[in-house]
Amino acid sequence: AGRTQGVFGVGNPRAEWMVIGEAPGAEEDRRGEPFVGRAGHLLDAMLRAIGLSRAENVYIANVLKSRPPHNRDPRPEEVGACLPYLRRQIELVRPRLLLAVGRIAAQNLLGTEQSLSRLRGRVHRFGELNTPLVVTYHPAYLLRNPADKRKAWEDLKFARSVFRQLTAESEDGHRS
Repeated sequence: AGRTQGVFGVGNPRAEWMVIGEAPGAEEDRRGEPFVGRAGHLLDAMLRAIGLSRAENVYIANVLKSRPPHNRDPRPEEVGACLPYLRRQIELVRPRLLLAVGRIAAQNLLGTEQSLSRLRGRVHRFGELNTPLVVTYHPAYLLRNPADKRKAWEDLKFARSVFRQLTAESEDGHRS
């Protein structure tokens, strides 16, 4: 009820990577685009570090399409109302890899209560398309806790290696 506008997603609609966050913040709500504030600048830098560009290789969305009041964690009924939209975005974009940024996004996508530290460092699968999903820290968290940037870098290198393996497997499949 308090939102300015819905924030559905941005990026290449044919992207091979999809980054999924929790929910829009105040600046995202104002501009109608995910990850546009300080956390967005850090996300862009993180993506550039592994050779990706928001405009070219990535589609960015959130679990929630509207900003929760006072930036609180999303409620289950809010996630339930928005998850079908995200599932449809994933079906339409058909990314080869999902990167869940932050505990809330990861837990809601994977239907688990496990901690972020337990979810990091392995490949999960999401949805009917069985899309590989890798979990890392949310850029806003990294701005508050810069000591964990090294762990996030390890996560990004892991995601890049998973993507390269997926690409190599599909190229092998097309050659035979």
